[in-house]
Order: sequence, then C-alpha cells, then structure tokens
Amino acid sequence: MKTLRRDDYIACARQMVAEGCVLIKNENQTLPVKKGDKVAVFGRCAFNYFKSGLGSGGMVNTSYEISILDALKACEDIELNQELLGIYEEWIKENPYDKGQGWGKTPWSQKEMPLTDRMIEIAKETDVAIVIIGRTAGEDQDNRDEEGSYKLTVTELDMIRKVSEACERTVVVFNVGNIVDMKWSLELKPAAMLYAWQGGQEGGNGVVDILMGNVTPCGKLATTVAENITDYASNKNFGNLDKNYYAEDIYVGYRYFETFPEAAKKVLYPFGYGLSYTTFDKTAVLKNVDNNNIEVEVTVKNTGNYSGKEVAIVYIDLPQKYIGKPKRVMAGFAKTKTLAPGEEQVLTIVCAKSHIASYDETGVTGYASAWVLDEGTYEVYIGGNIREAFPCGSWTQELQLIEQLEQACAPEEEFERMVRVPDGKGDCTLAWEKCPTQKESLASLLQKYEPQEIAYTGDKGYKLADVYSNKIDMDTFVGQLTDEELVCLFHGEGMCSNRVTPGVASAFGGVTDRLAELGIPAAACSDGPSGIRMDCGTKAFSGPNGAVIASSFNLELAEDLYEYVGLELRKNNIDTLLGPGINIMRHPLNGRNFEYFSEDPLLTGLLCAAQLKGMEKAKVTGTIKHFCANNQETNRYDVESVVSERALREIYLKAFEISVKEGGARSIMTAYNPMNGLWTAGHFPLCTVILRNNWHYDGIVMSDWWAKSNWEGEAADASNNGPMVRAQNDLFMCCQNTQQDVYADKVMDMLSEGRITRAQLQRNAKNILNFLMKTPAMDRILGVEEELIAEGFESEAEEEQLITEMQCFSADEVTGIIDGDIDNVVGEAGKSVVFDLEFSRNGKYELEITYSSELGELAQLPVSIYYNGMYVTTASVKGTQGAVKKITHTMDSVQGRRFFFRFVFGSNGLKLHHLKMTPLV
Repeated sequence: MKTLRRDDYIACARQMVAEGCVLIKNENQTLPVKKGDKVAVFGRCAFNYFKSGLGSGGMVNTSYEISILDALKACEDIELNQELLGIYEEWIKENPYDKGQGWGKTPWSQKEMPLTDRMIEIAKETDVAIVIIGRTAGEDQDNRDEEGSYKLTVTELDMIRKVSEACERTVVVFNVGNIVDMKWSLELKPAAMLYAWQGGQEGGNGVVDILMGNVTPCGKLATTVAENITDYASNKNFGNLDKNYYAEDIYVGYRYFETFPEAAKKVLYPFGYGLSYTTFDKTAVLKNVDNNNIEVEVTVKNTGNYSGKEVAIVYIDLPQKYIGKPKRVMAGFAKTKTLAPGEEQVLTIVCAKSHIASYDETGVTGYASAWVLDEGTYEVYIGGNIREAFPCGSWTQELQLIEQLEQACAPEEEFERMVRVPDGKGDCTLAWEKCPTQKESLASLLQKYEPQEIAYTGDKGYKLADVYSNKIDMDTFVGQLTDEELVCLFHGEGMCSNRVTPGVASAFGGVTDRLAELGIPAAACSDGPSGIRMDCGTKAFSGPNGAVIASSFNLELAEDLYEYVGLELRKNNIDTLLGPGINIMRHPLNGRNFEYFSEDPLLTGLLCAAQLKGMEKAKVTGTIKHFCANNQETNRYDVESVVSERALREIYLKAFEISVKEGGARSIMTAYNPMNGLWTAGHFPLCTVILRNNWHYDGIVMSDWWAKSNWEGEAADASNNGPMVRAQNDLFMCCQNTQQDVYADKVMDMLSEGRITRAQLQRNAKNILNFLMKTPAMDRILGVEEELIAEGFESEAEEEQLITEMQCFSADEVTGIIDGDIDNVVGEAGKSVVFDLEFSRNGKYELEITYSSELGELAQLPVSIYYNGMYVTTASVKGTQGAVKKITHTMDSVQGRRFFFRFVFGSNGLKLHHLKMTPLV
C-alpha cells in the first residue's frame, strides 16, 4: 500500500480535470492562451465556481477550493484585466450569491450581470476574453428545459454575443455538471468553447492547465449533444410523475442518433467528439477474432506541433439478421501516453464479444432469455468521434450463444417500444412493437431460490474471529444468532452513528452491544462518489465528478485517482465509499447526471471497474449505485420505471454487470424507485435472480437511505422492510438507533407471521459477515491493521474560532433547566452558531433541540454539535415540510458553570427554534 501524500493526490486530481476537459471549438488560434496575452474574464460564475453538484454526492467539507479565476490570477505569463474584476466585485456586493432553500430547492444558476459599455470596451482591448457559464444540479431536483437551467439566459446569451463581437479570441467555458443547450452556438459562434465540467477543489487549476497549454486537450464527449432537448428519444416520457415508460428501449444516446437517419440530422456534437491543439494520424488493423474476443491494433502518431494524448475507440457496425440492433456500438477503447510531435504508439485493444452481444427476450434466434451474437458481418471501425471513425476490418459471424439465462425483471404490462426495421432501400426506419412481458410468476422464482435454514444452537461462545481464522465455518457462527440479533444485523445505523467515524452516512455490522460482543465489527460507509462526506465538519478532498472522469477515457488514471480516494478512506477509518454512481445518462435533464458517467454502459462499467480496483488497492471498496433504472430525480421515490428486460440487460444493468464481473464489486446500493411493479429495494428478481444467480455476485446489497419496498400488488410502505429481507437486500439503511428501532419497521412481526423466514435473515447475515471479514474494520478489532502513512494533511483537531455574536442563556438556580427560544437561527452550509450557557450544577444533562425545515423528507440536514471545543455528535435530521420536530441527545458529563455550544450546519434549510438543557438524575 502506497503512502498517501497530499501533493500526489492533488497532482492526480488536477491531471484528471485537465484530461476530462472537452474542447468543442477552437478557431482563430484562440487557444492556448499565449505568453503575454491580455486576458479578460467575464461572467459572475468566475466568482462562484461550482466544484461539484449538490446533494449527498457533493457535500464534501474542503480546506480550499481553486476556481478558474483563482488559477488564472496565479498565472505569471498573462496580464489579467483587474478593472473588469473590480466591476464584477462591486456588482456582486449588490447581487450576492443565491443559496436558495437548500436540499432539492437550490437554484441551478445565478443572476448574471448585464454588460456595460465599459465592459464591452474592455473586451475590445483584450487579446483573449474568457466567458464562464456556470450551472449546478443535484439530488432530488431535475434540470428544466428553460432559461437558467438547461438553457442559457437572455443575459448570458447577450454577454456571449457582445464579447464575441468585440474580441475575436473569445472562449466560452462551461463550468457545468452535464451538457447544456448548445443550439445558440450556431448563431453566436464564439471562437472557442470548452466543457470544463465540475472538477472538485483542484478544478480551476486543471482547467487553466488546458487554457494555458500546459496540457493539450484530450477529453471526448461521453454523451451526445443534440440540437434540441426534444430530439432525445427519451424526452417524451422523461419527467413523468407516475410511470416513466422507457419506450425508446435500447436506443439510448448515440444508439438512437446513429441508427435512424432522421435522428442523425439533429446532432450538434456526436459521442466521442473532442478537439486537440495538435493532430494525430491513426492506422488500424483487425488482428484477431476468436470465440470470446476481438483484437484491434491501432497505431497513433502525433503529426502536429504540441505534445498530447489521443483516445482510440473501437466501434462495431452490427448485422440485423434476427434481432434489431443499433447501427453502431462502442466495443472498447484505449488512450495513448503523452506523445511528442512525430512520436507514435501502438495500442492493442481487446474487445469482449459479450460486450456487443444482444439479449434475445423471445427466442427468435432459438435461444430465449439468452445473450447471443447474431449471424452476419461485423464491421470494425476506429476513431474518437463516432462519426469520423474509419473501417479497419470485418468478420463474418455465425449465430453464437454467449450465455443462457432465464427471464427476470420483464415488465408486467405491455407498452409500445421502439424498434429498428429495414426500409427495403438498404437502410432502416423507426417502428414500434409491443414489449414482451414477464411469463414466470414471482412465486415460482421465490420457490426456486428459497434458502435452507441453519439450525439454531444458541450461544456457543464463538466469535467472528473464529470464522476469520477458519476455526469454524460461517454456518456454525450464524447458527448462534437469535431472531432479534439477525434483525439487528439487517439494520444499518445512522446517519452519523457514534459507533464509527464521526459524521459518516452509516454504520453496519456490530451496531448493538450484543453484536459487538460476538466480535462483529461496525463498518463505516460514507457518501461520495467524488469525495468523502463527513457531516461533523472533518475536511476531505473533493475530486472531479463523474462527467469529468468519463470524458477523460482514461482507465489507468481513474484507477490511480481512486487508489488515493481509498487511502483517504483508510485514513478516516471508512470501509466503503457510497459510489461510484453508474446510472445511465438516459436524458440530459437528470439532475444527478454530474455523478454519473455516460450514455454508454460499456464506458460506464469499465470506468467503475477501474475505480473499484483503485480502492481495492487500499483494501476498501465502493458501493456502486443506484441499482437500477434510477434515471430521473423528479418524484424519484415513487415514479415507476417501466422498461423491457432487453433494455435492462443491455443498457441499464450492463455497467453493474461489468463492475461485478470485471471490477470485483462487493457492495451495491439499490435505488429509491419502483421498477416493473416492485420497488427496487425489495425486488427479488433483480437482487437475487439477476445479481446473485446470473452474475454470481457474493457481496452485500444495501438500500438507499430510508427507502421503501412493497409486496407484489401492494403499495410501498416506508415501514415495510420485509420485502428487502426476502429479496436479499441485506441491509436497510438506516435507522437512528438499531437497538431501540429494531421493532419499528415490522420485520420482527413479519418474521412471526411467516411473510419472511429465519433462513432468509441468516442468508443475508452471511452476506454481511463475509463482507465485514474483508474490511479494515475487521482488521481493526483483530489488531492486525496495516499502518497507513499520510503526509501533508492538516490536523483534524483544527477548530474554527468562536463567532463573536453569541446567544446567551442562564440556568435557573433552582431547577437547573436552561430553556429558551432561539431567534433567527437558520442553517447555512459550512456556517456555525454558538450559544453561551451558564449552568447551576455539574452532571448529566439532556439536550433537546426544536427545529423545522420547509424541505421534503429526503432532504439531509446534518448539524454537528461541539461543546467547549469538543465534538459531541452529529444529528442528521431530515426535512419536515414545515412541521416542528424535536431531537434529543444525552450529555453524560457537563462540568463547570460556563458552557459554549457550537452548532455547525452541513446544509442549508434547517431552522432552530428552541434549546433546552435538562439535568438527569
């Protein structure tokens, strides 16, 4: 295990940001910026950099953040216009950053400053004008097809128009989590455009490395940019509140645009598109085809004047014998090292046939519910941009069975789905057909996979360490556990359980005193995926998000970066990161696209596998999510995804399958949404038949936080976790206190009623315990943990200075009760408020806080509590939709008469109303 050096971590993240930047346009030799150039920066988002999206995937407490403007200010080779910066600074004083109400109710853009005549004159006087357009997005709220969200505002467009007219070397930089509307570029035509995405705390440095030419652009679009939002095949159904029919079926992203001639006309920038400062020449040959793989040899030569990297992507045109398919799919890719002018490199790209196989739902090939390679000629192409790829060989394929499976997860209801049919003129046309439905009943599937109960033996004195050392087998250990102990093991505890690292999302495993006595460690999981979230205020590194990583097309760099993430997890005694997020970018308006990778499942799966391999080098892992078909945030708790089994297998499950089979995934999180009749957290065909049986997965499955599940034919209920147990969703995430809440969600009742079985709980317990034995948490309790050397990190004991404006309460000298209203305390992310309390006596107290929030029940609103500089706890309350609620915490030993309480807020939107301290006898 390598040393965790902060400088190395920073350098790796900075390189990833640079390699993920996608140069869309570069005329007039606009970029790179030249030494001595006069540079002017336009756009208020230069002063409000979006390092990440919002929600659980973006809540990282960082020690610093480098914006694009910060990085430009540090450049000694350019002359940055200070007058323009001053103009913006004065305007921003009158137009401050709008934080919104918090979780799910944050504005996706900020008010832009209209250009004055003087600002236009500055543009005329400058060599290079950089216009920065910013957008955020995040959990619980989708983007919208309107100004200030997916579309640019009138003021932003006016700024681009006027600056471009005044300065011929105008660069528009998009600091965004996902693609935005680009149709305006056909009219306004700035000289250069760069997707910089959201790069974390080193984002500005990575972007400026590209702008200044320290790194030559080598990023490629991982999603298709179409002319209008209505041009995407999924648009008709996206955003529906009740049922979201995946009527486009397998024709997602480029699979749609490159297949149907009318759709092809709507593309502005195709999949794989991305420019460079230099030029490359590629030659390729199809070297070998066998039963399992296709091998392509590509020679890449730098024929330009700048050193740089290039991406080579293998695309394959598919025959249409028995099964309709996309015209062209990506089959593999590789990235060169940095090539000097005139230098060349030979890349060998091995593509698995299983990655281009089709799933036959109906048996039209003679193999029902099977992966097959259709009969016909397969044409192989090499390129970056999917439309500029050139042929390099072909092979003729007989019908080949890749894998025989069984039907699982097909929809219960018929709906019309898109298909490709020949038009009789050598091309194809778009048509519709009824989607096949599920034939085998859930009851039949349940019977096939019912586990056998392990006989109850009572406590034999065995500890989990005895299994670890092969003294006994797992069945012997699990046979000791009572019903209540098994149910406790099913419950994760959090958020911010005091059994693990302060401020993390949950503890699981040894979450009661009895389970701990059995030698079961409490493992910690923390939100990610682009940085460790610790709600108590502990600082962590905020890295580039999924959109950046996908655009880099660099598997080796992704693995290196997440080895550092893994080491940082180890440093903080966290066993799994809740990420990567690998849902498919089905539609550009999904608010959580910034966390995800691509519209292509192969690219998504291979990058996820690389990240998992990186974390595994540090002996930790990621929890891949959200399993599955969680492709919109609007009403994400209840909107049903209605999707064919083929589309699930080929598109929405494929990245998970690759992550399991090639990345060694051992922790998976189910989604909030229902899919084909069942909420995913309790979806037996998904979690047992496909995941465990088809893919031979042997890790754990956990629910998303406070997820719902349902019995077939019944509505979902947040207190009904029985279907999760039955489905082999091993962990319910999460309850506040496992021992106290173990009877609250009806699992014990359902066990008594026979709706779930002890055998199912034992099976799930074995999954959890086998996982725990492979974690650093197990090593910690055994005392065999490898020492981690971390250099260059700040002390975690650093405390903020107490704020000067404090609210004061005095104790009643008779009762010892401090009881008072708190006026105007509204939580703001990263901010704190301090209360100065006087006590009449020492001892044990109960702290009671009355609070409310206008946000919804899935909003996570952590508040960390410190007293006299010492960390006490983190309360992770949820939105109350305006209702007033209370939380309590026992303070075991309060000493002294003067007492400072500091409340540190992890998010916006929490209101504190009343504070009460009561002595306990």
